[in-house]
Amino acid sequence: MRAQFVLQEIWIGLRRNMTMTISLVITVAIAMALFGTGLLLRNQVDESKSYWYDKIEVSIFLCAKTSSNQSCQKRDVTPEQRDALKGQLEKMSQVSNVQYETKQQAYARFKDRFAGSPGFVESTREGDIPDSFRVKLKNPEEYKAVAQAMLGQPGVDTVINEQEILKRFFRILNGLQVAALLIALIQVVAAVLLVGNTVRLSAFNRRRETGIMRLVGASNTYIQMPFILEGAIAGMIGGLFASILLVFSKLLLVDRLAEDVQLVSKLGWSNVVFVIIVSICFGVLLCAIASFLTLRRYLKI
Repeated sequence: MRAQFVLQEIWIGLRRNMTMTISLVITVAIAMALFGTGLLLRNQVDESKSYWYDKIEVSIFLCAKTSSNQSCQKRDVTPEQRDALKGQLEKMSQVSNVQYETKQQAYARFKDRFAGSPGFVESTREGDIPDSFRVKLKNPEEYKAVAQAMLGQPGVDTVINEQEILKRFFRILNGLQVAALLIALIQVVAAVLLVGNTVRLSAFNRRRETGIMRLVGASNTYIQMPFILEGAIAGMIGGLFASILLVFSKLLLVDRLAEDVQLVSKLGWSNVVFVIIVSICFGVLLCAIASFLTLRRYLKI
């Protein structure tokens, strides 16, 4: 009978304040969706960093007739210069592996890597990418030592560290993550205020029933429970809607990012399921705690 009474009170409270309940569900759904999207972006960045860390290379582009570097004097690197550079690289303690790549090989790899962007591929011709050494380092953080040793050497045009490119790209992703979490924080504050208003209105509408329950000796927990569960149920419904939004976020944002930008590894569904569970639990706890604190102040329990 007690359980039936509590459930009946929950239904009455939700039905009486239907408009505010719907507003609360929508606010919680948006807040948890943004919170979950921020977590997905963080997981995407972490997985991409782990995936690409061991694959980072230093590209040493050699002189070509199309080089803008004045030291190249508009001519291709000579075989003697190329052999000397390779020997110097192989002797360096920071270097794990050295691979020479011709213009033809570079163009073939470029077409394969950017096969999803045909316009970009068509705008590049064979020979635009010069010969290069692709250098794998034992520790990617030791890039500067290799770069300083190679820059200014005869036959060297430019030295590019892929780690610097990745850092700038991941900085953009981190910015998106922070923006999503900040907006989510604003929505969380709005959800807490809505929970407080909804609970106060519900408690005011049922103040006579609450007074009678006190007179007959009902415990504080028994009086509070319907109101707390109202907020928790609204939070759970909002979390379920947020889970649907997170699935769309994964398909339309995270996966498309992985497809369009070749530097990002694809995020697995296990991460999405974990984020959905965390978002639902957070939404339920947020609304339940906000209801509890509001009741203690309003009912002076």
